[in-house]
Amino acid sequence: MNAIITVVGSDKVGIIAKVSAFLSENKINIADITQTILSGNFVMMMMVEMTGSEITVDELRKSMSSLAEEMGVEINIMNEKVFSSMHRI
Repeated sequence: MNAIITVVGSDKVGIIAKVSAFLSENKINIADITQTILSGNFVMMMMVEMTGSEITVDELRKSMSSLAEEMGVEINIMNEKVFSSMHRI
């Protein structure tokens, strides 16, 4: 299964490193990533492949919520199929 992860918050050192390390530790592959700074805010969107991971999307949400709180950012996770359906024209 693939998921879309978005990270938004004030720009600071280490956001990509911490999120990437967490995903790596849980055997979640980053298939695609884009990030930018908008008016001083860090914005990142990732497509991840969860097929090699043993955690569920719900477990990932809980764990990433703790990480987001620690870093002072907002992290959202959505199933890729749901995301694609919501953004289909």
